[in-house]
Amino acid sequence: MIRLFLSLLIFSCFACSEAQELKLGAEKMDKYLPLLEGKRVALVVNQTSTIGKTHLVDTLVSRGVNVVKVMAPEHGFRGEAPDGETIDNTKDAKTGLPIISIYGKTKKPSAEMLADVDILLFDIQDVGVRFYTFISTMHYVMEAAAENGKKVLVLDRPNPNGMYVDGPVKDDDINSFVAMHPIPVVHGLTVGELANMINREGWLEGGVKADLTVIPMKGWDHSQTYSLPISPSPNLPTDNSIILYPSLALFEGTVVSVGRGTDHPFEVIGHPNYTLGSYSFTPQPNAGSKYPPMEGKECFGQSFVGTEASYEFTLKYLLQYHHELKDDTTFFRDYIDLLAGTKEFRKQVESGLSEEQIRATWQPKLDAYKAMRKEYLLYEDF
Repeated sequence: MIRLFLSLLIFSCFACSEAQELKLGAEKMDKYLPLLEGKRVALVVNQTSTIGKTHLVDTLVSRGVNVVKVMAPEHGFRGEAPDGETIDNTKDAKTGLPIISIYGKTKKPSAEMLADVDILLFDIQDVGVRFYTFISTMHYVMEAAAENGKKVLVLDRPNPNGMYVDGPVKDDDINSFVAMHPIPVVHGLTVGELANMINREGWLEGGVKADLTVIPMKGWDHSQTYSLPISPSPNLPTDNSIILYPSLALFEGTVVSVGRGTDHPFEVIGHPNYTLGSYSFTPQPNAGSKYPPMEGKECFGQSFVGTEASYEFTLKYLLQYHHELKDDTTFFRDYIDLLAGTKEFRKQVESGLSEEQIRATWQPKLDAYKAMRKEYLLYEDF
């Protein structure tokens, strides 16, 4: 009897382990290949769009899928272009497929681009932060598809910051490519979950609805951490930088360097006039940043390299640096309003409010968002 119990226990644990093995949306080909049969397909992908070590483009072409073009987001098809750099149209050397840029002058696919397309497939690794531009690209892809009668297929991937929700929700009077949706800084959704939210909440221009299908993952939930096998962009090269990104990216709207032009972007912060830090670095042009802020100037501050970053959105670093630098320089740039998603944030910091006081002002909208978010979850929540 004891042997039988142990055997059942071992089998149960094995089955549980098997059930929890992560299977990405892209890996569930039995679910989406039938949807591509006989269709002219455009792929919205980048270097993260892989199945194992093989790029999705190569996999689908080898399976006989009629891929007619690739559409590339910020950083390009291979993910090598610096932040903000315009991406040019080109051809994929391996397959000969045309690569159409949808970052730069044209961020939304045009009717002409979609004339020879039946379905747009989106498969890009996101990091779960409102101002990270891949979700804005997804929005425009869905919008263009809805306006031109095309289908959209989203292959879901984990959110490495998907185990919490925090930060101010974007106000209606703040709108840009880094501030498109009324969601908090850390939105706690996968791209598939967010695509459903965008569609059903009527956030596409004119309230149009995309003909959308999301292929969910298997074996993932919002309580899990996830180490990205491929860097999503040149300036988020490590797990630590991705975890720190929600908080440290606010410094992009200030005079403080976040380490662009160094080996540790979004793992160091500093400024030439900051006197409290024991760490220093000097930004120089590199592959990830041709013109880094504070180029050639020694910046003093702190390093998080080698530390175990916490999954949290915090204002403590920004408030600390503002306190020390506000009398020496104009601390904020206009970009801070887009990152924070509200014009009130800058005023709150400049008036000397504490983090607790600032948080209290955004809590009602954050609570409302959290309630709405639950309606769109495809996976067990944290």
